[in-house]
Amino acid sequence: MAVTAAQKTAIEEVIRALTSATSRRAKRRLADMFLDLVDKDSWPEYYEVIPQPRCINGVKSTLAQNKYKEPLDAFQDLQLVFLNALYYNEPGSQIAKDATTLKGILENEWRQRSVLPAPPTSAPSSSAQKVHAKKEQPERAAAQPAASKPQTAPPAQKTSSKAPAPSTVKVDPTPQASSQPTDATSAKTPERGASPDVDVDIGGTPEPEVVGHDSARDGESDEIVRQLEKGLPRWEGFADVGWTDELDADRMIDIVVAISKYRDESGNRLAVSIEAVPEETNIPDLSFNFPLSLALVESRARMKYYETSRTFDKEMSQLFLKARRWYEVGTEPYGNVLVLQRLYHALTSPNPPQPPYASATKFAALPAGPGIAKPLHDSVESDARVTTFRVATKDRKIIDEIQYKGWTIRLADWLHLSNPDDPSRPIVGQVFKCFLSQDSQRKGQPGVSVSWYYRPEQTFHPSSRQFWEKEVFKTSHFADHPIEDIIEKIACQFTARHLRGRPRPPFWYPGWPLYVCDSRYNDRDRVFVKIKNWNSCIPEEVRKKEEFMPIYPFERPVVPRSLPSPFLGAQKIKAPGGIIDAPEKPEGEKAEPAAAATRKRPQRKAAAKAEAERAGSTKATAAATHPTQPTTQYAASTAYGYSTQAQSQYAQHIPPHEDRSIYAAAGGASALNNATVEELPPETARHFDRDPETNEVLWFAAPPVDIVHRPPPRYSLKYLAFLARKRKREQGHDPSGDAEAMAVDVDDEDASRQPKRRKMPPTVTEQLEALMKEHGLDQLPLS
Repeated sequence: MAVTAAQKTAIEEVIRALTSATSRRAKRRLADMFLDLVDKDSWPEYYEVIPQPRCINGVKSTLAQNKYKEPLDAFQDLQLVFLNALYYNEPGSQIAKDATTLKGILENEWRQRSVLPAPPTSAPSSSAQKVHAKKEQPERAAAQPAASKPQTAPPAQKTSSKAPAPSTVKVDPTPQASSQPTDATSAKTPERGASPDVDVDIGGTPEPEVVGHDSARDGESDEIVRQLEKGLPRWEGFADVGWTDELDADRMIDIVVAISKYRDESGNRLAVSIEAVPEETNIPDLSFNFPLSLALVESRARMKYYETSRTFDKEMSQLFLKARRWYEVGTEPYGNVLVLQRLYHALTSPNPPQPPYASATKFAALPAGPGIAKPLHDSVESDARVTTFRVATKDRKIIDEIQYKGWTIRLADWLHLSNPDDPSRPIVGQVFKCFLSQDSQRKGQPGVSVSWYYRPEQTFHPSSRQFWEKEVFKTSHFADHPIEDIIEKIACQFTARHLRGRPRPPFWYPGWPLYVCDSRYNDRDRVFVKIKNWNSCIPEEVRKKEEFMPIYPFERPVVPRSLPSPFLGAQKIKAPGGIIDAPEKPEGEKAEPAAAATRKRPQRKAAAKAEAERAGSTKATAAATHPTQPTTQYAASTAYGYSTQAQSQYAQHIPPHEDRSIYAAAGGASALNNATVEELPPETARHFDRDPETNEVLWFAAPPVDIVHRPPPRYSLKYLAFLARKRKREQGHDPSGDAEAMAVDVDDEDASRQPKRRKMPPTVTEQLEALMKEHGLDQLPLS
């Protein structure tokens, strides 16, 4: 089939991923050696060994000219680029290592795009590995009988002559691996049946393992993960707990109509995102497969199909679950679904809002989310002060669990929670306490105290930093959420466990969102600190417990995919984080990467001043962008004691100083595209002048102009004219002939008021010259 426009775009994205891949610390691009063909004059033997030379730029040119008849033809050419390098170069050489890494990236990126057909598992027949293997087979067959003459067992000769045959079925990327086809074939994970009798890895919380972000995720690793998850127990669906019992038939219709007709501040009807999901249910790992849609639920409600409110409540929750699994996290339709789900939770709560339904926080209980929220004890007055640095126990009764909408929430569970700033990126948090509020406004109502985890786009980081796929970062922010903020249960693994396997039910089921955490993030200092003790990050009650999140182990460690900063993508995103320059260490201090920054406490005064300036600029932006409007706010916001004043969506924390770096002057990440950003080494930077406030190296757009700058005049023209006339008068050339003309009013005052000028006495030099002339000493020769 011909290459469609969507497939062509997907292939171009794969090529961009290859050309943008960098080595560790982003010092060089891996694809630079593979962009153009090998020079024939310098390496003529290369074209004798390699039957089909290929290069990345050649593939791009062929794709741009629409010469590929099928998408797999482009994949085959890209695969040949790296297979040729692996065959021609030594296995341990740098170019062979780069080719192996890029080959893995090619396969991963290709599989991630559903519009592209599945790539073949074996090398193309025109590759050097297969071409030379075919040439060597007759020679090997002819040589083996002669070598086997001394042997006394002819059947053994036949067996050995057929041994190389499997080498044409699966080709390993390295040249010497072709002599070991049996090992390469046995490395594949065997098919597993759907049985819970799988080995379980328990035994405490493991210590972190050092894994580089430049490790490539190969196709075999994907197969290992797929086969393990295929054999894991499936989620049975929502339990019969936590459903509402207070809805009559008319109220069900009102709720469905409110969901269907709700419009946001811009007038967009959000239910379009749910209506776009097909009514037929064929989503993998979903707990049900019967048809379900918003129109179907409304029709059933009008026909009074639901005998109890529990049945209606459960089917609405299943509808939101289906829509969440249909869209990708971070997309606008996904955010629309979460806003409608939060509105539904509000409408079925004990204190539902009254129409017209409007909320500046997208119906979330908190006025600010990760990246914008501030601690309650912050010195700067702001409505975004909602978090604490420890779990609060005042005015609440601690309980073991909470049941809500089919979920049973317990200590140390992981949750998706409503994000008031960006609904498409729900808050990732771990439960530290379940409680019943004793506050007068929400007495007896349940809630959870949660530790927040930040996403990469909610952090400030250098452009060279790499992130694991679905990586999040532990923070020191704790917040109280009502149960209406709960979207769903998820799971988060620390790196050491994530490399070794997947969580065991009931902590996680296939299809649930799964995150990985490797570091802490200090949002005040904007630094990342690698976690050394996992026990310090989880609730104290579950530390050192073997039954806490055991795993089903892989056959071997599987490294997650490594991704660049989300701000360097082709599409610009709105998020509270951003790109910053990597911190520079003054001379004499040990330079450290941003990902392994120390925990030194910054100067309190400087940190407080910078925080005050950032909060002041944010508050001014919010006041100018969102004027107060007389709209009905969700009652849950005021119930927690927070102001319902409109919050500035995606309010950016403006740094206290203007970014005058070369990176910013060139246009930032969007203008530089795939350019590599490097820092000056400390031994080089110390030779240049630095900004006294930011400690950054000063730079200029051009060299200084080599000209003489004349000093500005120090006297007025009138005063200079007076001096000129004075000199002429002393020389006996008075141009005016009038002595009174010498009395110039220098200060622009009336000349008549000035006293008559008297003759100035001679200077000491003039007196000495007169005495010497008088006594004839001026004629004496100088000795």
